[in-house]
Amino acid sequence: MSSNEVNEEVNFTSNLPPDKVKRVVEALRDVYDPEIPINVYDLGLIYDIRLEDKKLKVKMTLTAVGCPLSQDLGYRVGEVLQAALPEASDIDIDVVFDPPWTPLRMTNLGREMFKAIYGYDIVEQWQAQQAQAQETQTGQQ
Repeated sequence: MSSNEVNEEVNFTSNLPPDKVKRVVEALRDVYDPEIPINVYDLGLIYDIRLEDKKLKVKMTLTAVGCPLSQDLGYRVGEVLQAALPEASDIDIDVVFDPPWTPLRMTNLGREMFKAIYGYDIVEQWQAQQAQAQETQTGQQ
């Protein structure tokens, strides 16, 4: 993490000690989503990372089901994690869609990057859409 970045809580679960989590976060920030030019960590695509018997188990997701580059993204995540944690003799990447990704998983930095690139706050827009959908559903009952 850069020195000017505010310390924020890690957005995935892990059994790794804090120094290794920091290395993992730094490594994941080098892997970018192929459709949204923001790294997988700040997008919130990583759900869980566990080291068990020298095997690193990673649960991650994608921003959309059916992304044609999902295998490449998983491979790249495994590659940077292997470099960051050489004590892991094997890495298992599990791409899951439950729970589905939402913009609420993004870090504050990821949200700011999205605003800078696209010119709007994806979290605010997503929350407004959810509220509107709920109002529509309530009005139909």
